[in-house]
This record gives sequence, structure tokens and C-alpha cells, in this order.
Amino acid sequence: MTEQRVAVVTGASRGIGRAIATTLAAAGQAVVVGYAGNEAAAKEVVDEITAAGGQAVAGQADVADPEAVAALFDTATRTFGGVDVVVNSAGRMSLAPIAELDLDDLDAQHRTNIRGTFVVAREAARRVRDGGAVVLLSTSVVGLQFPGYGAYAASKGAVEAMTLILAREMRGRDITVNTVAPGPTATELFLDGKDEATIERLAQQPPLQRLGTPADIAEVVAFLAGPGGRWVNGQIVRANGGII
Repeated sequence: MTEQRVAVVTGASRGIGRAIATTLAAAGQAVVVGYAGNEAAAKEVVDEITAAGGQAVAGQADVADPEAVAALFDTATRTFGGVDVVVNSAGRMSLAPIAELDLDDLDAQHRTNIRGTFVVAREAARRVRDGGAVVLLSTSVVGLQFPGYGAYAASKGAVEAMTLILAREMRGRDITVNTVAPGPTATELFLDGKDEATIERLAQQPPLQRLGTPADIAEVVAFLAGPGGRWVNGQIVRANGGII
């Protein structure tokens, strides 16, 4: 495809989402930087992309709100002409043993991680141009099954369950659908509240003996969203350095 591809990336104001947005922009895609509430951080991402010669615009959306998500896609169409790539990086994580988790936290987490992913995937199914790509985000904790992650892993298990189904529903449109499931990754969200001993223990789990970086995950997403990933479809890619 010779014309510029256009990507909508949710949760793009920080962490893994930010790295995904800047990596896709560096690969030549115009990017809509989706954010939930931190407008200043989203503007920083847009400024970083444009300063490097790329094209980007910010758009606010609660991913669980279908009207807001539709407006985000409208921004992409109005500004850049359409949507070719959708990456849903927005997510929420509340950790507690199942016996202790507040059900309000459960509901909030599932609203963002399950309903939000479904709303974004639904809009993507309706709006992505033929030849495009959809990339969802899960977590390797679905397989690792650490104590305290029951609600979070359950919500991301739902994301993984959607993946192959949506890929099959895109039959005839040359649109790939995949999910990337990061392992422990050195983001502010992940590092918050963990002491040095815990961080070091987690870093030593993979055979590569380090935590992942947002750039590690972004490169996997960029591969799936780019020309090299066209024959990967309906898959869960566990980008975790070999923990499982």
C-alpha cells in the first residue's frame, strides 16, 4: 500500500501505549493519540511525533463509551482520511486477592478492559479499511496466574477470547486481528508500589534476565500492524522474554 496508513492508538499518553504511538509514527503511519484524561501528556506525545517529522493528533475518549470511541475514529477520518490500524492499549489494573477485591474495583476494571476492548474492537470492525490491522493488548499473567491478579487476568482473558473470533469475522477484508500479551514491563504503572527486591525478582524470571521495556512491546505491535505481519492472524503473542 503506497498511501500513508493511519493508526488509532488508545491509552497512548503514557507507558506502552505511548511507545506504540511513537513507534508507529516512526514507521510512517499517521497516529491518533487516544487518551482518557491526561491531555497534557497526550499533547507531549503529539509534539514528540511531529518534532520527529511525523503526523499526529490527540483525541480524548473513554474506551467504554461508544460515542466517544466513534468520535475518536471520526477524528482520524477527518484529519487523515480514514483508519487502517487500531491498537487498543487502554487498560486498568487493580490488584488484590480474590477474597479481598472490592467489587467496585472489579466493575471498573472490567468496564475498561472488557467493555472498552469490545467497544474499540467493534468500532474497528466497522471502520478499518480493507488491508488493515487490529491489535489488542492482554497480559502474560493470563498464563502466569500470579496471586493477586485474578480480576485483571480474568478481564484480559476475555480480550484473548475475542481475538480469533474477530479475526474470523473479518474474513474477506484482508484485515488481521492479533493480541499482544506483555510480561512484566518497566512502566510507571507496573513499577508503582513495588520495592527493589520485588522488581529484581521479576526481572530475573525470564531467561533474558531483565524486565521488558515499552519499546520491546511497541516493536511487536508495529510488526503486527505493518507489512511484515500480514500472515500472522488470530494469534496471542506473549511478549515476555520467555517466562512461559
